[in-house]
Amino acid sequence: MKHFLNTQDWSRADLDALLAQAAAFKRNKLGDALKGRSIALVFFNPSMRTRTSFELGAFQLGGHAIVLQPGKDAWPIEFDLGTVMDGDTEEHIAEVARVLARYVDLIGVRAFPKFVDWSVDREDRVLKAFAKYSTVPVINMETITHPCQELAHALALQEHFGTSDLRGRKYVLTWTYHPKPLNTAVANSALTIATRMGMDVTLLCPTPEYVLDERYIGWANDNVAESGGSFQVSHDIESAYRGADVVYAKSWGALPYFGNWAPEKPIRDRYKHFIVDEAKMALTDNGVFSHCLPLRRNVKATDAVMDSPRCIAIDEAENRLHVQKAVMAALMRQE
Repeated sequence: MKHFLNTQDWSRADLDALLAQAAAFKRNKLGDALKGRSIALVFFNPSMRTRTSFELGAFQLGGHAIVLQPGKDAWPIEFDLGTVMDGDTEEHIAEVARVLARYVDLIGVRAFPKFVDWSVDREDRVLKAFAKYSTVPVINMETITHPCQELAHALALQEHFGTSDLRGRKYVLTWTYHPKPLNTAVANSALTIATRMGMDVTLLCPTPEYVLDERYIGWANDNVAESGGSFQVSHDIESAYRGADVVYAKSWGALPYFGNWAPEKPIRDRYKHFIVDEAKMALTDNGVFSHCLPLRRNVKATDAVMDSPRCIAIDEAENRLHVQKAVMAALMRQE
């Protein structure tokens, strides 16, 4: 049985097939791939696009989605084995995942890091526990990576450039300022899919402290070796933007300060000029801009950039619906 936990677990041929199926669903939104089937959507964190697109996607394929929020409308869940459960948690993942799998055909999980200890959070324990105990396929709806966003981003780029072959495009993944230290999930995923597609990728961030976890840097280098393209880290705004075909923006916290953000704040406050603005986009080769959303305007990117015809963030957001339908349909075809 195959899960959809990370795109790195799927072959390039499989990813290409998912993107082709997503494009087909975009042309003809209704289908019966989930007729008589159901998916449990387990949200440990808030959502707007993810919840809407998964619920609607299941409906459009003839299925039914059930939304659960542990600690709110479902019991709090324990994930550690050997724990004496005399605190706030009411049931263990060993029971939760197995029971849900008796009811539904798919399980989606959204669980952000706890932001206390990166050595713990990087293990993605919540997602992996669902995958371990579930007897039906599990879908990552964003944990420390966001594979559904990856596919939506890739599809938007393919649509914009009019080809499924993105090799040789200059791609800039740029850190941007945010008043809060955020999850690295989308940045990890953007780096993964851009290198997987054979693009020439630059990770632009203020200082070495903002370089992503070594796991994803390693994936990027592995992808370059397999798919072509290139990968580099830069701290220089002008050279990174110059001649770019794609600028993808995201804010994230510096991992050396993970769980202890106070010392990082004066560092990030010095780099508000990393905002994506018209002057930086003018350095590109008529490049396109995108972001996963939500985006704080005039903090991460200016109004002019967001409202430009070169911004494909709304296309990318729409594509969440289509790629997730493709993922659900593919997982159902395993039987």
